[in-house]
Amino acid sequence: MIQRYTKQEMGNLWELEAKYEKWLQVEIAVCEAWAEVGEIPVDALKIIKEKAGFDSKRIDEIELQVKHDVIAFLTSVAEFVGPGSRYIHKGLTSSDILDTANALLMIDAANIIINDIKALSSVLKEQALRHKETVCMGRSHGIHAEPMVFGLKFALWYEEMKRNLQRMEQAKETISVGKLSGAVGTFSSIPPHIEEMVLSKLGLTPEPVATQIVQRDRYAEYMSTLAIVAATVEKIAVEIRHLQRTEVGEAEEPFSKGQKGSSAMPHKRNPIGSENLSGLARIVRANAIAALENVALWHERDISHSSVERVIIPDSTILVNYMLNRLKGIISGLNVYPEVMKKNLEKSYGLFNSQKVLLALTECGLTREKSYDLVQRNAMRSWSERIDFKELLSHDSEITAVISMDKLDKLFELNEYFQHIDHIYKRVFG
Repeated sequence: MIQRYTKQEMGNLWELEAKYEKWLQVEIAVCEAWAEVGEIPVDALKIIKEKAGFDSKRIDEIELQVKHDVIAFLTSVAEFVGPGSRYIHKGLTSSDILDTANALLMIDAANIIINDIKALSSVLKEQALRHKETVCMGRSHGIHAEPMVFGLKFALWYEEMKRNLQRMEQAKETISVGKLSGAVGTFSSIPPHIEEMVLSKLGLTPEPVATQIVQRDRYAEYMSTLAIVAATVEKIAVEIRHLQRTEVGEAEEPFSKGQKGSSAMPHKRNPIGSENLSGLARIVRANAIAALENVALWHERDISHSSVERVIIPDSTILVNYMLNRLKGIISGLNVYPEVMKKNLEKSYGLFNSQKVLLALTECGLTREKSYDLVQRNAMRSWSERIDFKELLSHDSEITAVISMDKLDKLFELNEYFQHIDHIYKRVFG
């Protein structure tokens, strides 16, 4: 009896032995269904279940001659089973086995990725709570906008990962479909109730209407979901890369003892992990495009999708599994520098308070256009001459005519920027 494949690591999931094991699982399940309705002798089924196995090297040898992997597989299984093998693959076409087994493999892969997303989300939540009161500059277009708390970055990523979890669960459901309806999906040599019996045992649902294959829009959804997950990972990685820039320096990847950053410059601490993730996301995106190309096939089915899927499905699931785990390590060990964040706040001379001054002027009766001109006039001078923004405002007679110094001082207090942080956190974390 063949040793059953039990490992769940993503890389092992796509080894040839694991794929053949899924094929055998489907073939035996079909034999069991035929036996239940009296179409296969019970004694023959017993022999099949006891003896069925395969030899990967033997399959390779046979395939060199027959040029057909499923036939090579079935021939190897027959060599294990003996005469009773004539009942194996009864009424089926190759894609019945391939697509049904693919669904089982893709479900296993999805479960691993779902657990990875949950693990990363847990780390993001921890960092969001840890840095709920860590003040930093919020930016738009890379330019100082208004103050925020660093924890909001993690909260935002956590919320996006929640959506990715929902997407992945939906994609898993979409591909949890099998097909055992024969050469062109018409059940010409196998009745629908056999398909229903088998797929129910395997935890799948039947493709309502099939050609020779399960329709590839299902695979395209699955692969597109992986691409979206990878895009979120890249989004986080890009932000970390920006934060680690020397001119910003607010956070950086963990840098282990003995690690080297450059072959030429010993001082370098580069965001290589995040750069790695940015690059890998491009591959997953490209694979999603290939999956979309597989949706349209000649007539009811050709084989152009098969070669593509042998590459893109293992590669993308393995990559996303790796990306999520590597990002989890980066996030959990992220070096955060609150003192640098405070210094960076001061680099724009208090200009981030411009909106508060603008609104205060309108509340005092000035038009928005006039208020904007007054604030911008002082803001541009503050930036070009490197002068404190509030100092300039306090000497502008048009502004002090409508806003008292006490009011101006209050406008420049940081606390008001954070008054609704609890509300945001409650919406994200409950």
